[in-house]
Amino acid sequence: MERIYAEYAWEKTEALLSIDSPTGYTAKAAAWVKDTFASLGFPAVMTAKGGVLVDLGGEDDHDGLLLEAHADTLGAMVAEIKGNGRLRLSALGGMNANNGEAENVWVYTRGGKVLDGTLQLCNASVHVNGGYSDAKRSFDSTEVVLDEDVKSREDTRALGIEVGDIVCFEPRTRRTSSGYLKSRFLDDKLSVGILLGFAKYLADGTIVPRRRTWVHVTVYEEVGHGGSASVPEGVTEAISVDMGCVGDGLSCTERQVSICAKDSGGPYSYEVVGKLIQAAKKSGVDYAVDVYPHYGSDVEATLRGGADLRHGLIGAGVYASHGYERSHMDGIFNTLKLLCGYLEV
Repeated sequence: MERIYAEYAWEKTEALLSIDSPTGYTAKAAAWVKDTFASLGFPAVMTAKGGVLVDLGGEDDHDGLLLEAHADTLGAMVAEIKGNGRLRLSALGGMNANNGEAENVWVYTRGGKVLDGTLQLCNASVHVNGGYSDAKRSFDSTEVVLDEDVKSREDTRALGIEVGDIVCFEPRTRRTSSGYLKSRFLDDKLSVGILLGFAKYLADGTIVPRRRTWVHVTVYEEVGHGGSASVPEGVTEAISVDMGCVGDGLSCTERQVSICAKDSGGPYSYEVVGKLIQAAKKSGVDYAVDVYPHYGSDVEATLRGGADLRHGLIGAGVYASHGYERSHMDGIFNTLKLLCGYLEV
């Protein structure tokens, strides 16, 4: 595995990050994912649910491996058009008002308009609001201030905005000279990019894995049921490729790949975790094993959906999850090397 595939993975991650896709509004991103895998020569189909199922090939149809990542992100929905013309939001997934305050947003109307605004604390001027610093931030105490001349509910509705419209937050994607990657929604578009990098590695080398290998890019992970369906016949293991947690009490850094032994949903397959550790050691991968305190994954949804398989979770280390997230090119490369080692390709 050469480092050029980490570069390719980031290139594709950047492109996907530019396509807004909060849970429930993912069709454009999913179509891009489908077309990009297909351009590498792999059959890719849309599921009825809106995800993308990709066949990476393989020799053994009876011991299949399913790799899962998700293209849906956090976001919000218009919950109320207020009397002053501003918008009260309802979160999509775990979007937190503390992290979204003062962020630029786009409101997508069902009529096709895209309107600019900013999420602000209600009465946001420090020189006016003496309680600014003490105010609790929530989606009831913040509002979208539209960059339009609106003063009433009627003014805003005249623009085409209605309750139920999707609100997307600016990702602010950038790469530093030292290789750090910063953006909203690295969770989990970074992993989609990594799986595209892995697919390109297979395609360039005309490599056929020993095990039949599939990719499922889901679109409802952030609300808990992304991976609950669409498991191909013959799959015996599923590994979620999602963000690796970085924070107090954990050993992973942004430059490593994390192997999760347990999260809030319980332990991952002892066998799969052991094989991942062995593959990391054999392949010279910089990795960490951690227990995540507040986390759930697509493969847990797969098990809850009734699939009879073993499950695991890996991912490039990501700091400040569900906020303005940060990873590193080394984290991408180590994740790719672990995938190659696990599949022995």
